Amino acid sequence: MDKAATTPVLDLHNVSKDFAKPSGEPLTVLADINVSLREGEILGLLGRSGSGKSTLLRIAAGLIAPSSGDVTYRGQRLGGPTEGIAVVFQTFALFPWLTVLENVEASLDALGIDRQETQRRALAAIDLIGLDGFQSAYPRELSGGMRQRVGFARALVIDPNVLLMDEPFSALDVLTAETLRTDLLDLWTSHRLPTKAILIVTHNIEEAVLLCDRILVLSGSPGQVTAEIPVDLPQPRNRLDQEFRAIADEIYEILTSRSLAAIKAHKESHGGIIHPLPRVFTNRMSGLIERLARPPCEAGADLATLSHILNMQLDDLLPAAEALHILEFAELMGDRLSLTAAGRSFADADIEERKRLFREHLLCFVPLAAHIKHVLDERALHRAPKLRFETELEDTFTRGDAEKTLRTIIDWGRYAELFTYDDRARSFVALQG
Repeated sequence: MDKAATTPVLDLHNVSKDFAKPSGEPLTVLADINVSLREGEILGLLGRSGSGKSTLLRIAAGLIAPSSGDVTYRGQRLGGPTEGIAVVFQTFALFPWLTVLENVEASLDALGIDRQETQRRALAAIDLIGLDGFQSAYPRELSGGMRQRVGFARALVIDPNVLLMDEPFSALDVLTAETLRTDLLDLWTSHRLPTKAILIVTHNIEEAVLLCDRILVLSGSPGQVTAEIPVDLPQPRNRLDQEFRAIADEIYEILTSRSLAAIKAHKESHGGIIHPLPRVFTNRMSGLIERLARPPCEAGADLATLSHILNMQLDDLLPAAEALHILEFAELMGDRLSLTAAGRSFADADIEERKRLFREHLLCFVPLAAHIKHVLDERALHRAPKLRFETELEDTFTRGDAEKTLRTIIDWGRYAELFTYDDRARSFVALQG
């Protein structure tokens, strides 16, 4: 069957979502999203934290309503949770006082199914997902992988047409996640799942290429679909295959190019002060600089290679690369990261010289840091309430993004010995000397 020709089982048309700022004004987190999930496919929603992936999945599940646009399931407008759609969440969310069997049966309670049929279906789902023999175990007795298998069984027991998964493997260790992905693919490709289509949210590029038939890349603020990438590779897939690596590299380049465009746009507006900073600690930046200064990365390296060398996921590596780019210790071009002359000097310097270099670059290339220092220098007591800067940021950011940016600037300012933060008084304090 030609997947492109099939009628969507789940369709999101021009979906947008707004949340209220503290001022009461709307803040758009998703804008004009169009997603069609077709029968017989696994569709991936890939993006960084904060791109709106999980919000979009909850809209698709009918758990929250869009501010505008339509969601249709099998041609009918979705007005809330429906029996044909099941969700597997990142957190296990099991009832700790119930056994495995009782947790799975709980999904059928609202359907009015008799007790005998409920137990039969629950046992079948437990067996399907590989937990036969653990029916009487409580969640506390299970490993993380087993608890997530219970989550899968609880979703599958209702025989959903559509399975929505919100980063279902991200809370697991690497080996457990790999095993669970493989088992899910085996069930899917052998047509043993009752599900007709799967939508998975992830920030893991390799996971998306391993699992999905199509990948939609979400980026920007507000979140928008910026690319659709078909994955025409037979299952099972090999991470080392040239075609696999080419698709992964393409996604890295899309995400980095969008990120760099956003950084440039923010620098050109508001004097650069109102610019979201990636939540990256200075020790991670230092470690990345040191790795880039050593073979085989001394001439620069693509992010996919760095991800393998450092065993870092996209949500950890890309913010660190962005931070070095913002501070001009490295240059991010496409999906390739290379140290600047200042970055190489930082790698060779001792602790005090590193702090001096970091302080210079922080004041020069992060206007928010210079702005905070200027405010503190002007005040007789060299103190300023955090609220003073929160108010400025929240005119443009969500409260969460404003908090993340301030937490980042506090860490960077402390390392640079520019200013510190008094948590009890909720105030920035200049460091003298």
